[in-house]
Amino acid sequence: MTATESETHLQSTPAAEPFPPGFVWGAATAAYQVEGAAAEDGRTPSIWDTFSHTPGRVLGGDTGDVAADHYHRYRDDVRLMKDLGLAAYRFSVSWSRVQPTGRGPAVQRGLDFYRRLTDALLEAGITPVATLYHWDLPQDLEDAGGWPHRDTAHRFAEYAALVGDALGDRIGFWTTLNEPWCSAFLGYGSGVHAPGRTNPAATLRAAHHLNLAHGEAVGALRARLPARAQISVTLNLHQIRPLTEAAADVDAARRIDAVGNRIFTGPILTGAYPEDLLADTARVVDWDGLVHPGDLETISRPIDVLGVNYYTPTVVSRPADGAGDSADDGHGRSDHSPWTGSEDVAFHLAEGRRTAMNWAVDADGLYTLLRGLSEQFPRLPLMVTENGAAYEDVLTPEGTVEDPERIAYLHSHLAAVRRAVTDGVDVRGYFLWSLMDNFEWAYGYSKRFGAVYVDYPTQRRIPKASAHWYAEVIRRHGLPPEQVG
Repeated sequence: MTATESETHLQSTPAAEPFPPGFVWGAATAAYQVEGAAAEDGRTPSIWDTFSHTPGRVLGGDTGDVAADHYHRYRDDVRLMKDLGLAAYRFSVSWSRVQPTGRGPAVQRGLDFYRRLTDALLEAGITPVATLYHWDLPQDLEDAGGWPHRDTAHRFAEYAALVGDALGDRIGFWTTLNEPWCSAFLGYGSGVHAPGRTNPAATLRAAHHLNLAHGEAVGALRARLPARAQISVTLNLHQIRPLTEAAADVDAARRIDAVGNRIFTGPILTGAYPEDLLADTARVVDWDGLVHPGDLETISRPIDVLGVNYYTPTVVSRPADGAGDSADDGHGRSDHSPWTGSEDVAFHLAEGRRTAMNWAVDADGLYTLLRGLSEQFPRLPLMVTENGAAYEDVLTPEGTVEDPERIAYLHSHLAAVRRAVTDGVDVRGYFLWSLMDNFEWAYGYSKRFGAVYVDYPTQRRIPKASAHWYAEVIRRHGLPPEQVG
């Protein structure tokens, strides 16, 4: 049955209550995924340039050299955002565009792009939300040791200061790091992300130095931004479930929670690494030598908001014959596990419909995650900074893209956010991933997450049905009646 045919079988359910006043509606992208212009205006290679140009690393041999050409088309993209009614746009700054070697003065041509983008957003009445790091470390710094090397954290703080000085008069919302778990565990553990290294000790060293970089960047930004500026970090927190209530499965969930979540929430939000994490990974790294005096005080500098990225739950168990595959954990296949210290845990596909990423659609996981964070950190506001789904989108001969599955995904997840708010969780906003189709990391251009379809040969932008649906959500400041049937 086609989507058009199925419309006659659908029934409407009542619309949900409006979201709270001031709730922010946004969409997000990342620099390497959309900008293109990889060698223009002084930009030098990042680890993702090197990784994507290495044969066999990215599906189809795709690179971000052109991506969605946002660098040249940003004015049209801002007009598109305004047409959709977006209140905020979350973008990331390319470190190697601003500071090509990761050291020294900023390249003003690089900063000028972000000045122009920010000014265009402000003119359109859209709040700019800047992320300083979305995985694109300058290759020069990787050559010097990368995130496993302590000096990289200090270099990041200097870079944060340069961007803060340049854009602090325009931007009031800042994020230090996006998903440091991916940077550390996929970049240095499983090797499915740049820089493609597979060293368990380097993974944990990278995680600590990313935490340290966050804390040092918070200090650098606080020193130069207005007092009203909001600073956050964005974590892809895993909503972890044991396959059964058996003690071994529950312990598997505990261990994955330690290396997937609490390795970041512990030091950033409580000023300490969890004792069970340290015990689980003691054979991999010398934590006493890794964590220097004063590090935890720096890492735990207060933040104003915690960004939460969620797509699908994580179901785990103890390893058993035929009970799962530790390499198939939803983060890309590899002979090397990203779960340093817990490589023997088995992963399972959660029940439910699947996206094109083969991820289960489970909005209850988002509700449970938000509710749990609120209970653990009751005075910390939350922001859903990424949520969305990839599907096999097709451009019709009429020039439209019908994506009812994505609409259903977004409706259920926004309903979960609304439920969390009703239950007292302080969620300040929601950023759809993604504004437009883009370079999806190791999957290249084979996966489309965007609400806006990008025809890559022509770079034409075509809002999908989900984009129009989201625009209606924004207009209503609440969910429209759900179509079920």
